[in-house]
Amino acid sequence: MDFTRQTKHIWGTGNIQCQLKFVNFEAHENHNAHETEGLSKKHLVVRRGNPFKVTLLFSTHTWNPHRERLVLEVWLGKRSERIPVQFSEERCNPYSWSAKIFPGDVHPQSVMVHICSPVQSSVALYHLLLHIETRQSRRSYRLGEFVLLCNPWLKDDPVYIPLDAQRQEYIKSDYGVLYMGTHQNNSRPWSFGQYEPGVLEACLALLQVSPQHFRDENKDYICRADPVYLSRVICAMVNSEDDLGILTGRWHGSYKDGVNPTEWSGSADILQRWVSSNCTPVRYGQCWVFASVLCTVMRVLGIPSRVVTVFNAAHDGNGDQIIQEYYSTTGEKLNLSKDSVWNFHVWVECWMRRGDLGAEFDGWQVVDPTPQEKSAGEYWCGPCPVAAVRQRCFGTPYDTPFVYASVDANIVKLILHGQKQVGREMDTESVGQLICTKSIGSDAPENLTGTYKSKKAKQPAMSSRAQPCVSERTTPGSLSPGAMSPGLVVSLSIDGVPSVGESISMCVTVTNQSSSPRLLNEHLNAQLKEFNSNPEQSFWKSHKEVRIQPGEVLTLRHSIPPSEYESVLAGDDIVNVAVVINDVRTEERFLATQEFSMSSPQITIEIEGGDSIQMNKEHTAQVSFINTFTKTLDGAVLTVEGSGLLQGKHIARMVLLQPGEKIEKTVTIVATSAGTKLLMATFSHSNSTKVISRSLHKVSVTAA
Repeated sequence: MDFTRQTKHIWGTGNIQCQLKFVNFEAHENHNAHETEGLSKKHLVVRRGNPFKVTLLFSTHTWNPHRERLVLEVWLGKRSERIPVQFSEERCNPYSWSAKIFPGDVHPQSVMVHICSPVQSSVALYHLLLHIETRQSRRSYRLGEFVLLCNPWLKDDPVYIPLDAQRQEYIKSDYGVLYMGTHQNNSRPWSFGQYEPGVLEACLALLQVSPQHFRDENKDYICRADPVYLSRVICAMVNSEDDLGILTGRWHGSYKDGVNPTEWSGSADILQRWVSSNCTPVRYGQCWVFASVLCTVMRVLGIPSRVVTVFNAAHDGNGDQIIQEYYSTTGEKLNLSKDSVWNFHVWVECWMRRGDLGAEFDGWQVVDPTPQEKSAGEYWCGPCPVAAVRQRCFGTPYDTPFVYASVDANIVKLILHGQKQVGREMDTESVGQLICTKSIGSDAPENLTGTYKSKKAKQPAMSSRAQPCVSERTTPGSLSPGAMSPGLVVSLSIDGVPSVGESISMCVTVTNQSSSPRLLNEHLNAQLKEFNSNPEQSFWKSHKEVRIQPGEVLTLRHSIPPSEYESVLAGDDIVNVAVVINDVRTEERFLATQEFSMSSPQITIEIEGGDSIQMNKEHTAQVSFINTFTKTLDGAVLTVEGSGLLQGKHIARMVLLQPGEKIEKTVTIVATSAGTKLLMATFSHSNSTKVISRSLHKVSVTAA
């Protein structure tokens, strides 16, 4: 694949003997040298500041450098620059366009030219022309096109990142891991898909249909040299709120007129759908989908990027960095606040120098494409230096106060009895409890919490056991911040990670630190919760009266059997549990809360011969699910699909699936391109409206 093309003569005057017949873009050698292998089969793709080669092949007459001068011309929009081709033994200068012929590159009917772009060139698709000139004549040829990307391998490029392992992970890797659910760390793989056919072209099209390009094409092309500008424009274009963006968001209701966000497993399918529909927004995305697509685009364009999850991320609508939550006296969480704490929120960190701010703000920048709040009139957020968040430099562009609140706001929890406030608690630790990304070269999470928080943040263990939530204060009426209520300490903990089909076990611990016995009312409440909103209606409640002696530690155990939740909960659903302890005599109320994700029964995926397969060869995959429930499941459905591996959905059905019985599906997969693919399987049954279990299996594809 060397992109040898017949040139097109477009203009000429006078009698020039030398005529150009072919141009060879030396794609294989250039793509290897520029670390762009596999990004495109249509275009030469190179990185700014590094030279690339083209070979000019002439027809019958040999080129005479003493009589005929070669001049290259690059066009970007309506702007062009002439580049005289010079004989030289010196290295190319990365600060200006140059075209050089080195000794030994001239042959009887061909010549190799080394072209170098400035390190601060704009990211775009360029057109290349050649002029053969004498004093009296000129013939011009259209050679073709090439794509110029950012260059994180070059020190002078603002996106330079020093370690090769970082470049491999944050530029070249097409595989990622997303962390979702609660800080117990549910994870799922994602295929960034930058090597899938048409993805590079989709990323370039994204820039061409931006509002900035439509408003002022020339200015947009000039600004595209700056990764700060690029990241801001692309951030807005990933959502479709203001423009012809890629994704429409939806967080509630039906997804029948599109794709449920949980069903996406890679970016390529989304980008390909967007381009093929003439830039019609794809339905639907949520935060992890928006972020993953943005990460794909940034990696394609050469800006080091990684997907980051913030667990317990605050959405501060009014900018006061305080989130208010409301609970009833029986522990039910109430939908009364415009603010919210999302169980998790996903954004992107992009690596770049901030020449507009100074060296102290270089490095990772938060770029958040999920449309939450407008910034300067548009739905974009960032780039915000992570260092500015940690140092609380709220005046630093862009959107630092909003990002800071997401990771370090305080929560005020209020207990209401009717319209009256009867309890208050300040939580300064929960927001931003854990911030993480995929580790370099590993699927394990890397803890980034300390890079965002200057104070010593709690580092929750990434284990299967939830951390207990403790309440030590809350009294009738309004407590001033920091006021302590003596007497009782209440905590709530969940046993392990509950799995669908098993009982949910929890423990309320009450410690009486006073010198008096107490009569208490215990109210427990469990609600299904969307990750980005307040809980829905309660599906389980418990109430009882207990007595506690001075100095006693009272342990109250509770269990929710599957029969109480199976019509409501499915795998990966989030549950909010709250306990309110009411002192009957003093009317003091103590609140403790806990949120956790339900784990799914396992779907097994096995590929004959292992998980590394060759392109364009048939391989067999066996997919199965065993009914681990204690009851028979009606209308069992096992579905298998995989972009770049399978055409459409492959389905197995069973009218009745008995306890311990297996449902399975054998499929033949064929990879159409190299890279990382994901095979996805889901299980559902007619007793539940939701997918009960979902599994994503990583498949590595090598060229045959």
